[in-house]
Amino acid sequence: MQMMTRKVLLNMELEEDDDEDGDIGDVPDSRRPFLAPHTPLPSGLVLENFDQTIVCPTFGSLENQQDFRTPEFEEFNGKPDSLFFTDGQRRIDFILVYEDESKKENNKKGTNEKQKRKRQAYESNLICHGLQLEATRSVSDDKLVFVKVHAPWEVLCTYAEIMHIKLPLKPNDLKTRSPFGNLNWFTKVLRVNESVIKPEQEFFTAPFEKSRMNDFYILDRDSFFNPATRSRIVYFILSRVKYQVMNNVNKFGINRLVSSGIYKAAFPLHDCRFNYESEDISCPSERYLLFREWAHPRSIYKKQPLDLIRKYYGEKIGIYFAWLGYYTQMLLLAAVVGVACFLYGYLDQDNCTWSKEVCDPDIGGQILMCPQCDRLCPFWRLNITCESSKKLCIFDSFGTLIFAVFMGVWVTLFLEFWKRRQAELEYEWDTVELQQEEQARPEYEAQCNHVVINEITQEEERIPFTACGKCIRVTLCASAVFFWILLIIASVIGIIVYRLSVFIVFSTTLPKNPNGTDPIQKYLTPQMATSITASIISFIIIMILNTIYEKVAIMITNFELPRTQTDYENSLTMKMFLFQFVNYYSSCFYIAFFKGKFVGYPGDPVYLLGKYRNEECDPGGCLLELTTQLTIIMGGKAIWNNIQEVLLPWVMNLIGRYKRVSGSETITPRWEQDYHLQPMGKLGLFYEYLEMIIQFGFVTLFVASFPLAPLLALVNNILEIRVDAWKLTTQFRRMVPEKAQDIGAWQPIMQGIAILAVVTNAMIIAFTSDMIPRLVYYWSFSIPPYGEHTYYTMDGYINNTLSVFNITDFKNTDKENPYIGLGNYTLCRYRDFRNPPGHPQEYKHNIYYWHVIAAKLAFIIVMEHIIYSVKFFISYAIPDVSKSTKSKIKREKYLTQKLLHESHLKDLTKNMGLIAERIGGTVDNSVRPKLE
Repeated sequence: MQMMTRKVLLNMELEEDDDEDGDIGDVPDSRRPFLAPHTPLPSGLVLENFDQTIVCPTFGSLENQQDFRTPEFEEFNGKPDSLFFTDGQRRIDFILVYEDESKKENNKKGTNEKQKRKRQAYESNLICHGLQLEATRSVSDDKLVFVKVHAPWEVLCTYAEIMHIKLPLKPNDLKTRSPFGNLNWFTKVLRVNESVIKPEQEFFTAPFEKSRMNDFYILDRDSFFNPATRSRIVYFILSRVKYQVMNNVNKFGINRLVSSGIYKAAFPLHDCRFNYESEDISCPSERYLLFREWAHPRSIYKKQPLDLIRKYYGEKIGIYFAWLGYYTQMLLLAAVVGVACFLYGYLDQDNCTWSKEVCDPDIGGQILMCPQCDRLCPFWRLNITCESSKKLCIFDSFGTLIFAVFMGVWVTLFLEFWKRRQAELEYEWDTVELQQEEQARPEYEAQCNHVVINEITQEEERIPFTACGKCIRVTLCASAVFFWILLIIASVIGIIVYRLSVFIVFSTTLPKNPNGTDPIQKYLTPQMATSITASIISFIIIMILNTIYEKVAIMITNFELPRTQTDYENSLTMKMFLFQFVNYYSSCFYIAFFKGKFVGYPGDPVYLLGKYRNEECDPGGCLLELTTQLTIIMGGKAIWNNIQEVLLPWVMNLIGRYKRVSGSETITPRWEQDYHLQPMGKLGLFYEYLEMIIQFGFVTLFVASFPLAPLLALVNNILEIRVDAWKLTTQFRRMVPEKAQDIGAWQPIMQGIAILAVVTNAMIIAFTSDMIPRLVYYWSFSIPPYGEHTYYTMDGYINNTLSVFNITDFKNTDKENPYIGLGNYTLCRYRDFRNPPGHPQEYKHNIYYWHVIAAKLAFIIVMEHIIYSVKFFISYAIPDVSKSTKSKIKREKYLTQKLLHESHLKDLTKNMGLIAERIGGTVDNSVRPKLE
């Protein structure tokens, strides 16, 4: 029998519609490095020769379909919970779904025939790579065909070595001490019942090697590779097998076949239904256990079964829920302190002297304030801001300063303690040396056409582009990201211009004397109409930019061509976060640091673009408006996201079930039940992380204006954990389990937010709130030489901090005086620290202003230095890896090396003994005839 490489490729002429497969992975065969599945390679070598070392008989002409090795068709055996082939022996590791080309409704013969040949070539190559396939038609839709994939023992062992998968050597005999110690009796109520979800046995592990198979803890071949590991291995093969060669260009991978419509889906199986245990007694029904003890609402108070989550869904999903749970626990402390500060402000608002002056008819009622826009805005009395000033007292209090300092320390404690917890999970989940076992992405391997010398091994290896090429790619990608960020900033400026311009239009068109009996006229004021329409337009722009930029970010990251999946996700994460950061926080930064800061004064107002008068803060001040903005964004975003995450997949599955309803009840196999669930997006948990990090930014960046933010986040996260769990276990197909050592690029992003939060909160207290001006008045301007009181007091603060303007002193000669004709007034007051009319330096900033500026700058510097010093000390004092975890890692490494070394010595001693016996026998046989 002739020996040849095991590849059955479809050689076809150039076709006009061949672009349907996309362009990822199209690369000349001579330039495409791949792993050799039956040739173990060192971890440092580039993956090469994926399909060049397999022996396979010749199949003849590839144009002839009968030359393909196709899966056998079997009828469904009527066992809905079966996870095995029809023979009941071979476990199903993966499912491929396609629509029978001969039964498609829109039967385009040429296109369908091409897709069929590609699919048959792909399945034939899978069989040639050692996988076993079995096909079964759908019981509810005769057009659908389910291809069941099974990886035999030899294939699992081969690829486990190639992928450097760590597998058990021997049971772990190291004792673990509970972190709760004597509180176990108290935490027992919060823990998952161990009789229901039994603790996983721990093992010493090492990267698998076929040559040392006897050293590994193999009690049963069927259970040595758990279902998650089997799925990972099969997916590794599926993503690298070719299905077509055209003009010496390879096309490969299950992802491209699914995206081009040749296959409708590819996924691993859930082990049972979520609401019933499997009828197969050998099945552990882990999905059912996860739903019952994790996703069900009655388990909302319990701790998460992280080990079972990791076992069933993989480390990548496990680390997300571990991080989210830890973040939620830490929020409990922040929420308690935040509520205490809020209650302090609420209970102390009656003692707020400056608010009393605003509400006093003899003080605030007698102060006439200048109009806030040209011509159409009236003069107004200060006491109309009475209610808003009372609300402002709740948030603009001394408790807010204490809480801002506390949150600067809290965020550091959270990040440092999370690093320790993450290190413990790395040890427990065997991901300490993950970087050594993570393989390159198929798309990266396919583009490796440049040969270089590795500086470490001094051997040739392939890379996708030179240093110059990489520099060009990075420059182009950075420019694209920068352009989109500028586009968002431009849209924000556009919204500001819209607010300024449309306010005048609404002021002209809406009734100036609304009828109090008409609710629409009563509430639809120019300010309200402007705010509503601006918010709607802003929302539409944000959603459009989000949709477009998501696709652009993926295109840019694909162009960058990161080597591993972790590198790919980290690169995409940074791009998406920069975009979302500007998108979500721009309005808050505008209100906190720009609105009302550059308005000039009534005699010489500042105009944007020379036409639109800059916005001033609401009568209650910008801090209250910032608080309102944060409340709406955080609360609305949380409610909308949770409703969307629950309702959207549920409705889609409900519609799918409604379409499948037939007159007779049919028994549906496990793979068909899973197929009708919703597929998980290509980005996996990316949007869950992004949602939580955006929330983390709201909790830390602007917490000085809203101390209840941690409480809202805590309530949202408690629900978020269970909603995400419910969604994964009941509404979505099982994801391909993936390894993950940490939360990736989200960790440095949180550290950056934590550093920025100190600055933003200090500046909010200094420039957005009135705390510093009040302190300056109390300690310097309430007593001589500037004040008239004989003791420190807040009395007279309002009158002292409002400047006086003569309406005849309008200086802009290019415009008419906007204040003439609005009433018989000559003087009005405005919020600023300027000299009165008639002063030698009239309308220039007075001494109070410079005292306040100096105090604000001093406050920012002192607060930043104190908090940064505390943060640095905490970071230094708390090691990233605890002493006990370091000892465990070293102990396990020592015992593992000792075990492997002793085993190697035994084998060597045994072999030397056999050699010695053979040599001795040979010597005896040669000496004996001479003696005779």
